Amino acid sequence: MAVVTRHVDSDEEGMRLDRWFKTHFPDLSFGHLQKLLRSGQVRVDGGRVKTNTRLSASQAIRIPPLEEKAQLSAADYLDAQEHAEAGTAPGVRPPRPSSPAGAIAAPAVRRASADDKDATALKAMTLYEDRDVLVLNKPYGLAVQGGSGTYRHVDGMLEALRREDGQKPRLVHRIDKDTSGILLVAKSRLAASTLAKTFRSRSARKVYWALVPGVPRPAQGRISTYLAKDDAAEKMRVARHGDDEASHAISYYAVVDHAAQKMSWLSLKPVTGRTHQLRAHAAHIGHPIVGDPKYFDIENWPLPGGLQNRLHLLARRLVIPHPRGDRMIDVSAPLPPHMQQSWNVLGFDASHYDPIVEAPES
Repeated sequence: MAVVTRHVDSDEEGMRLDRWFKTHFPDLSFGHLQKLLRSGQVRVDGGRVKTNTRLSASQAIRIPPLEEKAQLSAADYLDAQEHAEAGTAPGVRPPRPSSPAGAIAAPAVRRASADDKDATALKAMTLYEDRDVLVLNKPYGLAVQGGSGTYRHVDGMLEALRREDGQKPRLVHRIDKDTSGILLVAKSRLAASTLAKTFRSRSARKVYWALVPGVPRPAQGRISTYLAKDDAAEKMRVARHGDDEASHAISYYAVVDHAAQKMSWLSLKPVTGRTHQLRAHAAHIGHPIVGDPKYFDIENWPLPGGLQNRLHLLARRLVIPHPRGDRMIDVSAPLPPHMQQSWNVLGFDASHYDPIVEAPES
């Protein structure tokens, strides 16, 4: 393997050098990279650098011969290991155990890799895709990012879509594990940066659907509170202005339909984007979301027959300017199976006019 030179892409502007290597050479350990930097084998524009050096577009990165594992895909590396254990050279099929005389050998079957399975699953979730953006319909129970005891999540699955140039699609925002629906993913760093700014500027319009007990009064309203994290309960609590780490949270709600004054279909529009905001706000007005394990606090409330005790919250619709600025992305997600079942039981029609669309943006 010879020394090669790679140039920094325009959408990698400002990226740390160690992150650049993690993106392009995911199997190269941080410790080995440090050794290469200390010995001057890795250079940027001919000069010595450190792991935290920020890169500029078009800079030239000198890359020495790297350890073999860093040059190979996971599949190629495992294949090389198999040949090494069998004592054969790459390209030569390792010997297989002999079959009994007269037996017909079964045809070779290619075992689907984890990446294949993840790519197939992501394709099945896709609501919209172009060269810059991917919009997924995240199912109930699938985490968006990893955490303690969480091994399968969307962020990890996106590794299956890593491009040949090393770029992996990036999450633009998050929704809770038990919330179903729209999740926005950027397919390049430039798109991720642009979309993140759009979210921060509140230019993205987000609409959620929820099922709650009772019927809120008035039928349409604005919820404005301060929310702070309750570490002991692992949830958000309504706080007062000035409390430690309290953030202002604003949501709009509208009753789309109700069943005999017992259950309501709400459409919700969060103006701010606080953790658990809609779940905490629904509980705050006395109508917690059905199936919410953290915020449903009505004692001895019987779950109606035919409804599943799962969080009935759907990220229904997202309207956001495209990162290229030439059009709008407007995508809606269907009801997940458990909510569709509840809608059928209660007689709600998902094609009903949604009044939250006209709610203010602030």
